[in-house]
Amino acid sequence: MKTVTHITTRDAWNAAQRAGEYRHPSLDKQGFIHFSEPTPEQLLSVANALFLGQPGLVLLVADLSRLTAPLRYEEDEPGSLHFPHLYGPLNLDAVTEVLDFVSGEDGRFSLPERWR
Repeated sequence: MKTVTHITTRDAWNAAQRAGEYRHPSLDKQGFIHFSEPTPEQLLSVANALFLGQPGLVLLVADLSRLTAPLRYEEDEPGSLHFPHLYGPLNLDAVTEVLDFVSGEDGRFSLPERWR
C-alpha cells in the first residue's frame, strides 16, 4: 500500500470526522492540501520547519488508492522536492491510520518507528 502523510491537529481531525471529510485552510487559499511522503526529506523537514514543538498534533496516513480527489506531485519552489498535493477534500475512508505525532524534548520530530 502506497501512502502519503499529512500533519494536523487532533481538534481538526475530530472536526473532520464530524463533517464527514477533512478540509485544510490551504484548500481554500491555494486550491490543495499539502501532503508529504513518509521520509525524513519530506515529512521531517515540514514537521520541524512548520510545527517545531507544537503539541496536539496527529499524523494522518492516507492510502493513495482510496483518495477520491486528484493527487499531484509538484515542486513548492523551483528545484525543490516534489511534494504531494491533494486537489480536493480528503475523504475519511482514505485515512488508514491516525498517529499521535509528538516532538522530542528539543521540540524536533522523528519519523515513526515503521518508517525508520
